[in-house]
Amino acid sequence: MVRKSRLVLVALAALVAAAIVALPAVADSVTGAIFTTDKDCSGVDLNIYSSKDAVYLNGGPRHDGAAGLPDGEYYVKVTEPDGDLLGTSIGATDETPVTVSGGEFVSCYQLSAILITANDGSPGYDTTTNAGAEYKAWVSKNPNFDPSNSKTDNFKVKEGDGPPATATLRVHKYYDANANGQHDPGETDLIGWGFRIHDHIDWVRFTPAEMVVDPDTYYVSEYMPIENNWIETDPSTGPLDTAGSMEVPPVPATGTRVEQITLNNGDNPDPLEFGNVCLGAGGGLTLGFWSNNNGLAATKSMGLETQLAFLRSLNLIQNVADKKNNITGSKDFDPTAYKDFQSWLLKADATNMAYMLSAQLAAMELNVQSGKVSPSALIYAPGTDSANALGFATVSDVMNEANAALAPTATKGGRLTVKASANRTYEENLKIALDKGNNNLNFAQPTACPYTFPN
Repeated sequence: MVRKSRLVLVALAALVAAAIVALPAVADSVTGAIFTTDKDCSGVDLNIYSSKDAVYLNGGPRHDGAAGLPDGEYYVKVTEPDGDLLGTSIGATDETPVTVSGGEFVSCYQLSAILITANDGSPGYDTTTNAGAEYKAWVSKNPNFDPSNSKTDNFKVKEGDGPPATATLRVHKYYDANANGQHDPGETDLIGWGFRIHDHIDWVRFTPAEMVVDPDTYYVSEYMPIENNWIETDPSTGPLDTAGSMEVPPVPATGTRVEQITLNNGDNPDPLEFGNVCLGAGGGLTLGFWSNNNGLAATKSMGLETQLAFLRSLNLIQNVADKKNNITGSKDFDPTAYKDFQSWLLKADATNMAYMLSAQLAAMELNVQSGKVSPSALIYAPGTDSANALGFATVSDVMNEANAALAPTATKGGRLTVKASANRTYEENLKIALDKGNNNLNFAQPTACPYTFPN
């Protein structure tokens, strides 16, 4: 088939930006987590209570499979959300009342029973002055409660007649294998993915999260893992609504999507869902491979003359230069011998972006011809016309688009893109997508890659 007549499939492309902010308490160097619960230790995500005496403290791994707390004895305190002291175990009968063994608390601890108030040293802890009735519990092996050696959890106490109003907030994470921004049947859940949940204060939780919370407006955003090969695939929910109790929209965790949800008493809606896909290998072989004797051997195994004819069918170009090596134009590159192709690959550079795009296109075409890369494989190709709104396109579509951009009659792209221009940027986006594919960096993986978060 003659590739010079390929049609270009056009779609809107969008590059997902990443807002980077500092992690909150989840970034502490101490592993594990603490959480408030009831007297029966019946839940790790209970965050609203009817009295201060109803609040118990437990701790261990952040989620199934995660590391637990370091074994030993711990100091405890309760503060306002801003850090002002309300109660402490320091000065109490047992200054280190919490014991961790095997990474977990040996029991639940009633906060009011193990602390003395900051006000007068009586049993318990003082009432917060915070308008949202919010508190922060701390545990640490260090009596100074250095943040790097402490674990914290926020909770609310709404005292009054009868139990407080509550709602349920759930957050799930799924692996978006087809990178379409939807949770399709058969796509698996991702367990232990970090999230920031924010109303007046912050909670850091891990999927699948199910929290009993105070009816309010909440903003939920995800943390991106330490591994940098993950891409968010859910579309943004748009500008934040700042109505209600939020004075300003919260800064997202490290992703770009912020989901807003308003919960009334008794609400238990479907989970908020966030999708991600990871990038990795897909069988690509580099320009270096195809320019050496291994590439020659692979091409011979496919039929040398057949593959040379195939390369001639593409819109590949080579530079035309004057006596001073200034690039003055371009012309067809139609190799009749493999040594000419090798030399052409080795000389490729991005001074004329069209030349480097030609070289990356040729390498990817041979990857497909040799069966190393599937033409239907998805690659991350933001800034190309063939990419979907999340920046993903098939290898075949990106090759078709690159070949069309290099055509003698191309109106977008071109065969001489030396100076900065929209056409050069466009060809560079195509070149980057193919280059990363040839280097096994941007293929959407069929199953989830490893992901880890700071302790």
